[in-house]
Amino acid sequence: MSDLIAQAQQLAADLLDSPTLAQRWAHVRGVGQRAVELTATVEPAKRDLLVAASWLHDIGYAASLVDTGLHSLDGARYLQQHGFPPELVGLVAHHTCARFEAAERGLANELAIFPLDDGPLMDALVTADLTVGPQGQRLNADERIAEILRRYPPQSQVHRAINRAAPLLLAHVRRTLDRLDHTALDDGQARER
Repeated sequence: MSDLIAQAQQLAADLLDSPTLAQRWAHVRGVGQRAVELTATVEPAKRDLLVAASWLHDIGYAASLVDTGLHSLDGARYLQQHGFPPELVGLVAHHTCARFEAAERGLANELAIFPLDDGPLMDALVTADLTVGPQGQRLNADERIAEILRRYPPQSQVHRAINRAAPLLLAHVRRTLDRLDHTALDDGQARER
């Protein structure tokens, strides 16, 4: 395990492993495990970033970090202040189409200062987040989106944002699963040769 991943796991545990955030912590642990399964979909040099971001994506829910109420922004600000790599900070800031919720909350300009990776790395992070439920259980992306929409009332900013972002979120997942399928095929062909 790389130093970056170990540091991310420890920080996530320090901030989220508490009775009040037990469900969030279960989700984050599941997302961390899922990200490891998806590393083949990103270039080798980016794999540690994917796994570290998966452990850190929800740290903005920790009471000590809540500032704006947009967990992705609050988490990214904390990571930036503590010297984490800008690419990692940007992944946390923008995970799971956070720009939609930022717009709902009037925080689009604040979020826009962080770099947005909209390639395979973000696809894999979104996929890890959207294929793990609140208790860390595996779900498909449609089930996860439906679960989020049930959890938040229709008038909430989160509900409206996820509802609007759903087609893009599903596209992130589709691209990642396609890459995973291609990787499996390539591995199978390599073994046959």
